[in-house]
Amino acid sequence: MTITKTKNGSALTIALEGRLDTTTAPELENELKGSLNGVTELTMDFGKLDYISSAGLRVLLATHKTMMKQGGMTITNVNEMIMEVFEVTGFVDILDIE
Repeated sequence: MTITKTKNGSALTIALEGRLDTTTAPELENELKGSLNGVTELTMDFGKLDYISSAGLRVLLATHKTMMKQGGMTITNVNEMIMEVFEVTGFVDILDIE
């Protein structure tokens, strides 16, 4: 998985490419832990994300909880397959997905 960060003031965009699974979720979790200080607006760009597992969902949920205290989090460019995972798991009711 490739993680690309773009920061603009207190807004941070994280673009993911590849697979967010058991192997790569800890990498994203570590990247987010070191990047969210002072961030009030987090955008997760899933335009090039091919797959998400339960480990990836866990990281998203933890990040969502953190960002709700600091501002907000939006997920953009979700493909059909990942949207289906969000729908089946109920994440569509929790996350702000555009």
